[in-house]
Amino acid sequence: MELVVAVAIAVGIAGIIVPVLPGTLLVLGAVLVWALEIGGSTAWAVFAACALLLVGGSVVKYLVPGRRLKASGVPNRTLVAGGVLAFVGFFVIPLVGMFIGFVLGVYAAERARVGGAQAWPSTMAALRAVGVSILIELVAAFLAAVVWVVGVTAT
Repeated sequence: MELVVAVAIAVGIAGIIVPVLPGTLLVLGAVLVWALEIGGSTAWAVFAACALLLVGGSVVKYLVPGRRLKASGVPNRTLVAGGVLAFVGFFVIPLVGMFIGFVLGVYAAERARVGGAQAWPSTMAALRAVGVSILIELVAAFLAAVVWVVGVTAT
């Protein structure tokens, strides 16, 4: 059972790095399945700690980059344009199309909004914010995985 849960957690972490799968939900779901299977107060305490870490990471991943984007003047519609082209790019160019599409979408939206000279700095600010967001979610998932490993050892 622990091996299946460990693989699901690893796939969830991979889903955070390459956002094709709902990584955080997969990690949380795997720990929930483990807690249901093991039972007992230790397993549920581990699940609660993992849930707090993952939910907290999900909240922080939107707050911190959002402030940075507001400070740099990049509007949300720019990120939406990046997201739409990332979605299209995912199907046009397998594996790397999502990343290429996101960058092109953000750049095109910023070029239309602020002109060619300011588009690239705005694009870089958006990319940094997205990178910070992924990093925050990744750290929360790694911490949840560590808590789960400690829980497995304790039970």
